[in-house]
Amino acid sequence: MGARVSRLLSWIIRSVWSFARSNAEIRADSKASRRFARFGVGSAIAFPTATLYGEPWIEIGVHTVLGADMTLAAGMGPDYDLGEGTVVRIGSGCAIGRGSHIVAHKSVDIGDHVYTGPYVYITDQNHSYTNTDIPVGLQWPVDDPVSIGDGTWVGANAVILPGVHLGRNCVVAAGTVVRPGRYPDHSVIAGVPGKVVREYDPELGWEPPMRETGTPTRVPTPAAGPTPDLPAEPPEPGSSTRFPPA
Repeated sequence: MGARVSRLLSWIIRSVWSFARSNAEIRADSKASRRFARFGVGSAIAFPTATLYGEPWIEIGVHTVLGADMTLAAGMGPDYDLGEGTVVRIGSGCAIGRGSHIVAHKSVDIGDHVYTGPYVYITDQNHSYTNTDIPVGLQWPVDDPVSIGDGTWVGANAVILPGVHLGRNCVVAAGTVVRPGRYPDHSVIAGVPGKVVREYDPELGWEPPMRETGTPTRVPTPAAGPTPDLPAEPPEPGSSTRFPPA
């Protein structure tokens, strides 16, 4: 009897959890989305969220998905009045990995078609250390805006520190800690602390040159759609793939 009850309870819990994950996400047509400054059509925040507050100062574009266990916060805590304008702006066609943190107090601006792996940390605030006699956690923090350009990819467990400004179509390697500064378009950043390890020149190409590791495939998104010359059918097994670039 005990094993039968245990199996029944297990089935009930899994069923309820599956139902919650399917129906409790925040969507553009849900009541929870109305609290946001903007919540675009086709966008969603997966269930469950870890921490969510400051929605009136958060904008999310169209067809953007934020993974489960997300921390998305504007301000020091719930019920703070942050004044005019928005603090967090996430563009259209983005995919933010599960367990990631976007914590803003002044300005975090994420462009269109930005993708991240899981457990990425992005913030525009850090503790100061101006007085060596006071615990660091008790010193007044310092804000410095962050911006991430369109088309950028941020790998798993990367940290974007306050004062970082990434250009268009940059790549941040997994586990990288990106230091404050401005990074040109197409920069590839890796390491702790993060350094630019590859750059792109319109005339000379990549420096150092890219290694051939396969052919990228074009994955259409609802916001972008497929390119006109995208093959109608997938290639035959064993044949070369020549999908046009994004």
